[in-house]
Amino acid sequence: MNLRGIVAVSGKPGLFKLIGQNKAGYVLESLDAQKIKSVVSVSTSKMASLEDITIFGEDDDIRLPDVFEEMKTSENLPDVKAASGSDLRDFFRAVAPNHDEDRVYSSDIKKIVSWFKILKELPLFNEEAPEPLDAGIEKPATEE
Repeated sequence: MNLRGIVAVSGKPGLFKLIGQNKAGYVLESLDAQKIKSVVSVSTSKMASLEDITIFGEDDDIRLPDVFEEMKTSENLPDVKAASGSDLRDFFRAVAPNHDEDRVYSSDIKKIVSWFKILKELPLFNEEAPEPLDAGIEKPATEE
């Protein structure tokens, strides 16, 4: 799954594709059918890249792309508007069994499921993730 350039913006519903930058901020395009373009200022809004988001885990944090991969194999996604908190929690136990149930709230699970439903309709859903930007850079040897 290729999540590079896909961001969530605080205070705005849905997901956005980062398409550029200008002096006022970042230019984003909504991932819904309307494809609305907007400029988001870094000083007034917080953006988070989906490939960098992690979920609280009991041992280690769980990467969001890993949860999405598990959700791909899940047979029935809960309807976030109709499902109860316990139904959402049961579903999330199946796709992220080591999440910290005290720090991951039902609202977080609803947001993740709704993001997944947006992404599964897009072509990037089945693309391979690109190599990290620093993958080809050799690191200098350290002397002891």
